[in-house]
Amino acid sequence: MKTRILTTFLFLTCFFYASATNENLNGKWTGLLKTDQGDEYPLLYNFKIDGNQLSGTAKTPKGDLPINDGKITGDSISFNVVINNMEIDHSGRFYGDSVGVDISLGDARAHTTLKRAQ
Repeated sequence: MKTRILTTFLFLTCFFYASATNENLNGKWTGLLKTDQGDEYPLLYNFKIDGNQLSGTAKTPKGDLPINDGKITGDSISFNVVINNMEIDHSGRFYGDSVGVDISLGDARAHTTLKRAQ
């Protein structure tokens, strides 16, 4: 009986911790994407968290575009943004004060770190 109570308590503690951690991802995050060719692109995301769902917007030269298919599993995130009919996939990890993101479009891949916008 004690084992069952302890197991339930630990499960609930982990669940509430993960939910609280996910909520910390809410808000604006900025970064700089550097390509192999030396080009630099400023990044700005406005993340909105609802349980394990990630939504929001990505600021682009074409304006704010919606974040699609956003998911959160533990501290891992994934989503995509569609620009000019091109789906740009994002996957990464939330570290509390930063987000490491791998961005891919076809065979092209890049990595960047996002920081909370001031």
